Formats: sequence, C-alpha cells, structure tokens
Amino acid sequence: MSDGIQLTTSQEFEQERLSRAIEATLDADELRFMAKQLLQAWQSQRAATAWAIRQQTKGF
Repeated sequence: MSDGIQLTTSQEFEQERLSRAIEATLDADELRFMAKQLLQAWQSQRAATAWAIRQQTKGF
C-alpha cells in the first residue's frame, strides 16, 4: 500500500475472507470468474479515484 493509506479493520477482514475463498477454490472456471470480478472492481476503483482527483482539481 502507499504511504498513508491504510485498510480499515473491516477491509482487512474482507480481504482475508476473499483471499481464503480464492485459495479454497479448485475449479478453474470459478477462479477465472473471480479474477474477472476482481479486475472489474479494480478498474472501477481506478476510474472513481481519477474522477475524484478531477473534481478536486476543478476548484483550483
């Protein structure tokens, strides 16, 4: 993680829960599905972050 950015306890537990679900999955199709969901979530977060930055810089 970047300096100054910390996960909340709830986020840490969710990360651990999902990590364990991935580790427990033996089905390759299910793993592909999970990977696609994670990729979509990651890209959505990147878009949201870029939007928030643009909104902040509009005021300057």
